[in-house]
Amino acid sequence: MKDNLNNIIRLFRVDQYIKNFFIFLPLFFALKITETELLINAVIAFFAFSMSASAIYIFNDYRDIEEDKLHPKKKYRPLASGAIDKHKALWIMTVLFVSGLALMAYLSLTTVGILLVYVIMNLAYSFYLKQVAIIDIVIIAIGFVLRLFVGSAVTGIPLSMWIIVMTFLLALFLALAKRRDDCLIFLDTGKSMRKVVNGYNLQFLNTAMGIMASVVIVAYINYTTSTEVIERVHSHDLYLTAFFVILGILRYLQIAFVLEDSSSPTKIVLKDRFMQITLFGWIITFIWILY
Repeated sequence: MKDNLNNIIRLFRVDQYIKNFFIFLPLFFALKITETELLINAVIAFFAFSMSASAIYIFNDYRDIEEDKLHPKKKYRPLASGAIDKHKALWIMTVLFVSGLALMAYLSLTTVGILLVYVIMNLAYSFYLKQVAIIDIVIIAIGFVLRLFVGSAVTGIPLSMWIIVMTFLLALFLALAKRRDDCLIFLDTGKSMRKVVNGYNLQFLNTAMGIMASVVIVAYINYTTSTEVIERVHSHDLYLTAFFVILGILRYLQIAFVLEDSSSPTKIVLKDRFMQITLFGWIITFIWILY
């Protein structure tokens, strides 16, 4: 019973829920994270989006069973390993999706629309777009931006240009790191885990990651020193938080290039002590300056 429950939780990909904390960013940057009503709406949206995202993960795992069986890490997933029956997984997927949609509908029709865009985009990704190099990582990055729009819609807080741009760029950087990991597996084993790997090589991915890392840092510094932001937060000290952003980017590049383990950004955040301290330092410094 315990093993079965553990497999179901693994099927949900609960560790991936960390991505959905982007829903709270509009509240955080607007200095309204302490407003109870808005926070409750964001929490409901977080769980609704998480359930819907889990349904999509299950659908993707169902479609990729044969490919995942060849992957050195993904072969241990509940569906690829046979730990969970396919039909049971489809029932769980349906319940999760309907529940997530119902919760979003409770909040607003706008959030339902955004969620459906996310679902349709991921279905297109699963059936075809994941095989198109560059488009595949752009789809992943857009998914992060849609999380921001959900957070904005449920709280009524408009999104600034900066938060959209930085989220997209950072997500693109992380997606490139994942593709680099797939490329390394192909070079080591001769097995292509994804057809899209043929559209990449290490030279391209290393160069692209270096470019995106630089652009993310420059965009963040421009954000913290922009007149608009300084006037809104009533502080010239926000640029100090760039120290942790630079540190985090460098650590991630070290993990990708030196340790060669960038397959899962969420697992890196959850397991890497250096990244955790850096993220904690950024949050504390940001809170100290803003609040």
